[in-house]
Amino acid sequence: MQDAIQLDSALTEKRSLAPVFVVGCPRSGTTYLYHVLLSAGNFAVYRAESQVFHLLEPRFGDLRNPANKKRLLAAWSQSRLFTATGLDRRMIEEKILGECHNGGDFLRLVMEQMALQQGVKRWAECTPDHILYLRRIKETIPDALVVHIIRDGRDVAVSMERQGWPKQLPWDRTNRRMAAGVFWEWMVHKGRETGKELGSDYTEVRYEDLVRNPREVLKNLSHFVEQELDFDEIQKVGIGSVSRPNTSFQEEGGADQFAPTGRWKKLYSPAQLADFEELVVDTLDSLGYERSTAKGGRSARLALLRLEYRALFEAKLRLKMQTPLGRLLVTSDLSNM
Repeated sequence: MQDAIQLDSALTEKRSLAPVFVVGCPRSGTTYLYHVLLSAGNFAVYRAESQVFHLLEPRFGDLRNPANKKRLLAAWSQSRLFTATGLDRRMIEEKILGECHNGGDFLRLVMEQMALQQGVKRWAECTPDHILYLRRIKETIPDALVVHIIRDGRDVAVSMERQGWPKQLPWDRTNRRMAAGVFWEWMVHKGRETGKELGSDYTEVRYEDLVRNPREVLKNLSHFVEQELDFDEIQKVGIGSVSRPNTSFQEEGGADQFAPTGRWKKLYSPAQLADFEELVVDTLDSLGYERSTAKGGRSARLALLRLEYRALFEAKLRLKMQTPLGRLLVTSDLSNM
């Protein structure tokens, strides 16, 4: 009995030190939730997306190869991804050259060094696109905890449209938010599908619940990460978007006027809304987001558009992860970091 108690205590302590990955479709509140965690304390403060699994590992390949590690370090150390760490370059390069064998090792070594330098015990990471790499994350960082934040796709799409992405197919003459809606659906499905495999190391948070009822959401999340997330203390510390909203809608003014849920009700025409909801109705329904237009028959035009975009997203992901050409495609992304 005593052995069982000691084992349970050891597992709890290990979980309370485990790294936390905040993932989700871009514009779903990933940055806000990440800054909430950082504001709670005991997490290393890193005000950037690491891009390790999305860009660095695909670009530089097998990191058991010393030449690949050196090329990675040369590019990484010239980017904001490095300067945001606040680390001494020589010290971290020595550790990476000696101990890094994959992207997970790279991220862990960097973040643990940051935690040590900042005098905290754990770290968190927020690169939204890492939702596509959850298996790789768990393979290389087995104790990782994953928090998937999900937001109403109608709000996500208008925010993505404000930022000019995703790129549309040349023959697509619909509003860009239609492509964004299919992308949102695809990302959410990818995350939930893989999340089922992670068991108790995966949880979901609804953005709308976090904004409207933060204390209850943070109480549940505290149990998941095995650390108290006190909302009043978080508000007092106010790192990043906790005190200054990270929004595509700057015209809303300050935090007291910030209204990030339900914007779609004012920003879609009736025809656009009907098309959008038809495109992703099954996902909206499965997530409990009530549609506002009457359910009609499936449009062949929209069904084909959805298939085309999903095929494009899948092809680009496979290309990046499985082919040498994919390494070339991410080079320009890395140069902009």
